[in-house]
Amino acid sequence: MNNLTTLIQAINFAAKKHSTQKRKGADEQPYINHPLEVLNLLADVGKVKDYDVLIAAVLHDTIEDTETTKKEITELFGAGVCEMVLEVTDDKSLPKAERKQKQIEHAPHLSNGAKYIKLGDKISNIRDVSENPPDGWSDKRRREYVEWGEKVIDGLRGVDENLENYFDELVAAAREAIEKPKV
Repeated sequence: MNNLTTLIQAINFAAKKHSTQKRKGADEQPYINHPLEVLNLLADVGKVKDYDVLIAAVLHDTIEDTETTKKEITELFGAGVCEMVLEVTDDKSLPKAERKQKQIEHAPHLSNGAKYIKLGDKISNIRDVSENPPDGWSDKRRREYVEWGEKVIDGLRGVDENLENYFDELVAAAREAIEKPKV
């Protein structure tokens, strides 16, 4: 099986696993749009050519947010892909504040592949918080999310200048959008 075929199978797998989920944004986009956006960011902005990283990017939320197991990912896509997915998977048994702090602490220690995925993930999430925030999120909460995202990204710096610059531009635009007076 070639790499492109495996990537397409990963997209199909993720689409099925996330099929009943929606993003938190007010427009409730299908969840699969998020991993596809992360994949696109890595391929287009980051110029990632490593298929294992691209496959793991598509699968990055399957263990965390669906009933997917490590065994499934390993059997279907290999141990290397599974390891990257696990590196960016939050332990949902921990309180949210602790999970967020662990992301900041662990970011510098991720493999390069996982750093790419985390960069793409944070770019996608901050774009959503800026352009399509969840209902009920105050400007303060949106600002806090952006600030937390910056702390996570600080630990990833040095992996890809293009993605990092893209993130910095997005954060500037997000701050401007959040601070803009409401009409």
